[in-house]
Amino acid sequence: MEALLSSEPFLSIRVAEPCRLNRLNIHISLRFPAEIGGRCIARARSRAVKAVIDSATLDQLGISESEIRNPAVSSTYRSSNLPKPNQTVLEAQARVCTGPEMTKPLSEEQAFKVFDTILRSVRGELKDEERVSRAQLGAFFAGMTIRANAFPEATQWSEGEKRAISTFWPQLVRALPPDVVFIADPEGSIMGSSIGPQYVGNDTTEMRLVGALREVLAGGHLGYEEVQGVLRDVLPLNAEDGKDSSKESLVSAFLIGQRVNRETDRELKAYCHAFDDELGPPPVADVGSLTHYGEPYDGNTLFFWSTLFVAAVRSCYGESSLLHGVDWMPPKGGITEEQMLKFMGANTHLNSLQAKELLEDKDLGFAYLSQREALPSLFSLIGLREHIKKRPPLATTEKVQQLVRVSHIMTTTALDFAMTTRLRKVPSL
Repeated sequence: MEALLSSEPFLSIRVAEPCRLNRLNIHISLRFPAEIGGRCIARARSRAVKAVIDSATLDQLGISESEIRNPAVSSTYRSSNLPKPNQTVLEAQARVCTGPEMTKPLSEEQAFKVFDTILRSVRGELKDEERVSRAQLGAFFAGMTIRANAFPEATQWSEGEKRAISTFWPQLVRALPPDVVFIADPEGSIMGSSIGPQYVGNDTTEMRLVGALREVLAGGHLGYEEVQGVLRDVLPLNAEDGKDSSKESLVSAFLIGQRVNRETDRELKAYCHAFDDELGPPPVADVGSLTHYGEPYDGNTLFFWSTLFVAAVRSCYGESSLLHGVDWMPPKGGITEEQMLKFMGANTHLNSLQAKELLEDKDLGFAYLSQREALPSLFSLIGLREHIKKRPPLATTEKVQQLVRVSHIMTTTALDFAMTTRLRKVPSL
């Protein structure tokens, strides 16, 4: 409390020439007193840090002004290369691709509109943003199939949905690709299709995924090794996978299907550890303790969390801090720490070894890692995640990834209390 009431400023921010913000002349200074509550600060008895983002600095850092975008308009961070999903089907996914209690069956009018949109899309009548992607088809039909197979009566298909499917299925079964028909009727027990029971995928990778999907679409769960094996087989998604391929629909069905079924502790553990060694063993930092800060990767649209500033301040007090995330992530697409760091001219392209060096630096003890560099397999899913609408299991586990480790004390923090409480029950986290 004494420190909070101190007359010496902790944080002061002033903007030079406010009318020229687009020129990026922003001055930020941090000042810390030598003692707080009788405790001497280990790293700096008195520190003033000044950051000036101007054209010369940007040139020196190798950052173009086009990369420094205002996080207040976080949608500007969405890549223009990502195709947008069909909004009619996306709204339906928000209702049917959720849990046994939260699902909201479609009305007859809504169901007819959705199935008519899907039919016109697969016939080639809808173009560009109106087209329903394979990822959307995979997610939507996965939700519908699990509802029919495993949900309680209140959230199974409504009478309106049944009438819509009865009307459109004879045409859809001839127009949909085999992978989507498999997702919609894997055993032929829902609509009587013979395609689903015979479907095995297009290659050995898809064969394993299809086998796992049969269990998921029936409302069942998988073992730790099985989930890890599937994830390592199918990721990363490459450019070809994102262009109307069967892999796109199967992966989206798998991800949303596991979330709809409420993944088990062993499944969550598999998501946590599947790519720990993707770029080699995580480096071990020679620091006394390390705190990971993992906020929801899709950011916030109502306000900006103080985590970035809290971590920076704690690092000045000798508490090493590592943040991680992405610049933009669906479904929320809100403001993220990476956007703020980019706006301030920071380098957000560090790898894990470079982050380790910053954490070990006694004058810094602070680093940020982007999923783009640290876990490229998971980063490859961003476009697909926009099209499945609801958060997959990865949205839970990516917040607690241990991208840099220590041999002493390591703490992982996350915003969501319910999620944090659940992850504590998962062994080896």
